[in-house]
Amino acid sequence: MTTIAIVPESPGASGTGYRALAGKFQSVGRTAGEALDALTLQLSDADTSTLVVVQQLRPDAFFTADQQRRLTELMGRWRHARDSATAFPHEEQVELDALTDAEWRAATERAAALLRSLAS
Repeated sequence: MTTIAIVPESPGASGTGYRALAGKFQSVGRTAGEALDALTLQLSDADTSTLVVVQQLRPDAFFTADQQRRLTELMGRWRHARDSATAFPHEEQVELDALTDAEWRAATERAAALLRSLAS
């Protein structure tokens, strides 16, 4: 079974887009559905059984409010550095990478928990 996570690209910003992720595949779209449609075009026929998880950006046992706040803060700083063509501090990049990995793991764990609850 393929697990697909859909997350907002810039929560709270006007024109927020969405990113759909499934393993090494990803796509973006103006809506969650558009991102999902673009991603499914990349998947093989063997991946027809899928579970889609849309992250609502609410704190939970898998990704806390503190983690969400820090991720939002670092993403804002990263975008500012990108847009102003300035260097993003290495230490903050390491922290940002760790938080995005944690967010991905949280989406995977959230999906697994959902599967377990459906199987019960």
